[in-house]
Amino acid sequence: MKTIEEKLAKSLTAESIELIPYLPYLLQDLWELGSSPRDIIGMIIDHILVSNQTKVLDLACGKGAVSVNLASEFRFLVKGIDIIPEFIDFAINKSKEFGVGELCEFVVGDITESVKIEKGYDIVILGAVGDVLGKPEETIILLKNTVKKGGYIIIDDAYGKDNTDAKYLTKNQWLKIFKNTGVRLIDEKIIEDDELASINDEQQEFIVKRANELKKELPEKAHLFESYIKSQLKECEELENDISGVTLLLGVD
Repeated sequence: MKTIEEKLAKSLTAESIELIPYLPYLLQDLWELGSSPRDIIGMIIDHILVSNQTKVLDLACGKGAVSVNLASEFRFLVKGIDIIPEFIDFAINKSKEFGVGELCEFVVGDITESVKIEKGYDIVILGAVGDVLGKPEETIILLKNTVKKGGYIIIDDAYGKDNTDAKYLTKNQWLKIFKNTGVRLIDEKIIEDDELASINDEQQEFIVKRANELKKELPEKAHLFESYIKSQLKECEELENDISGVTLLLGVD
């Protein structure tokens, strides 16, 4: 069974847990590490009636881009949880910068444990972390337990374009899982190819720059940083050619 560190590394496209201490440096130029705040804001506006009493749980919140933008837009309460302390520190500072420090709570934590104890939310968000919580069916069941009846789940994941790669489910396979777990697909936002390519190019440029800096500073670990660059490129190629990144809004009956 994979450790949380191994799953964390995989979710951030790191091939070894040895790279984890360097991820804050490698990703220092990026705020949005997973889901698009704009897409989630649009889905909430279109489908969910919210108030200042709405409670949102943002699991694997990264540097808090989604949490902070949601709190700023809707003035409701958001709790973000991530296992990397530097990311949480960044998120706290961003919430203060945006004037929503009193609406955002950010804590360092293992989301595999958090899903067992966090309850009573109106919306739960899980952004682009792969199988950290288990297979898709297991993940949805765990997320359901954190929200009220009539609540919502937002997941950032991907549709496989065919059945050739078991790592990515097709839309039809996802729909079967939704039926089996008692949730409804309310909306989906598939990222456009040109938008995706632009984001990937910009992010890769930042990551390569920071990786090269680390290679100079720590030549004995250069293989780690070179491997990270290659794994990032591989993921970008998959996203642009083999799968479709998608944000899913699910209703919990």
